[in-house]
Amino acid sequence: MSLFLGLRQSADVDIILDDASTRQMAEIRTEDGRKERFYLFYDGESVSGKVNITLKKPGQKLDHQGIKIEFIGEIELYQDRGNHHEFTTFVKDLVSRPGELMQNASFPFEFANVEKPYESYTGTNVRLRYFLRVTIARRLSDIVKELDIIVHTLYSYPEVDSSIKMEVGIEDCLHIEFEYNKSKYHLRDVILGKIYFLLVRIKIKNMEIAIIKRESTGNGQNTFNESEIIAKHEIMDGAPAKGESIPIRLFLSGYELTPTIKDVGKKFSVRYYLNLVLVDEEERRYFKQQEITLWRKKY
Repeated sequence: MSLFLGLRQSADVDIILDDASTRQMAEIRTEDGRKERFYLFYDGESVSGKVNITLKKPGQKLDHQGIKIEFIGEIELYQDRGNHHEFTTFVKDLVSRPGELMQNASFPFEFANVEKPYESYTGTNVRLRYFLRVTIARRLSDIVKELDIIVHTLYSYPEVDSSIKMEVGIEDCLHIEFEYNKSKYHLRDVILGKIYFLLVRIKIKNMEIAIIKRESTGNGQNTFNESEIIAKHEIMDGAPAKGESIPIRLFLSGYELTPTIKDVGKKFSVRYYLNLVLVDEEERRYFKQQEITLWRKKY
């Protein structure tokens, strides 16, 4: 059988996008931590191009049971790798009937105004990806070629956004009031705020603010939560005095952030929090978290 397979015709498959020379590319982190670049698309954009099939053995025919191309959006939970949850699938037949290829061939395709409802994402326990897949169906083993793309989801929030004001304290020891300029930030925004010390009777050594990403996957008893500190910034070093005000200025553009993702396909969510931490001279930590919304703005 191995000798027979070795004599069979095979082919190289290439997927070429129509606007590959002009289309913008974007980076995404892979599961193993590397960064890769793919063509960037938005919801509602058409995906078109051609599929080139190059026979490996000129003059020898390639028998097939049909040739198709699919546009797929899927969610893969790493704790359930055997199941890929497809939320978008479009199929087009390039060759609908069984037949044979005697020479190299090229087939045009178009997925017009295709829906891409979610943003591409690779996290600790989950991956959401979009890709084109060409399948040359054969009796014993199919020939399959995939091409990943990246999808960014754009939002439009009003420029006027309500500020966040909160108080936190320890009775008769500490009373502070903090304020952030708004609760929704685009990915290149600047977080502005102030910390007011109304009562200080403990020896504070320093204060820091952190951005925490919390990824939740699965549901019910099979829910997995992972928290990651994306950024940490010291905003005060030394003991503050009563009545003192400490400014906060944190630029988001220098960090790897994604938009907030809420309950995608009932499979996963990604939320962000601002974590304000005070450390006293005995290394005790006092903190207060506030959820913020991150969104992608077209630049």
